[in-house]
Amino acid sequence: DELTGFPEMMEGRVKTLHPMVHGGILADRNKKEHMDEIDAAGILPIDMVVVNLYPFKETISKPDVTLEDAIENIDIGGPTMIRSAAKNNGSVAVIVDPGDYGKISLELEKNSGKLSGDTLFSLAVKAFQHTSEYDSVIFGYLGKRAADPGEGTFPRNLDLKFEKIQDL
Repeated sequence: DELTGFPEMMEGRVKTLHPMVHGGILADRNKKEHMDEIDAAGILPIDMVVVNLYPFKETISKPDVTLEDAIENIDIGGPTMIRSAAKNNGSVAVIVDPGDYGKISLELEKNSGKLSGDTLFSLAVKAFQHTSEYDSVIFGYLGKRAADPGEGTFPRNLDLKFEKIQDL
């Protein structure tokens, strides 16, 4: 709210969806026009976005969770900021995994406060994977609740995700 000049609204539902935030994230530092536009609007560039999403998966794993509680734990602004930063990965670092904090800190210390292009790109890929998985969990939960019992035991859409555990 210090950055936007607005307090969060609607029980926290609206707090980051604002040009002062997304303009600072999406401005391409290599385009003079972008930098002139944010300067004219009084928007400061945002060089790093660190987001921990609402705990949707943890919320729905509670045995007594209601649909209302599940819906309230769907993060909107967080994935939007993550996607904005990942889209602009040439200029902005996006961090979605607390396990990366140490590695990022070391690289920043070693390189006078800068991250390499390779690091920025790999963080962006990880960010898109993170939001994809987040959305997949939401879809899976809501899809089961909306399933037509006459469809049989398999859902209309089956989303399979596999993670490599080891090399053979």
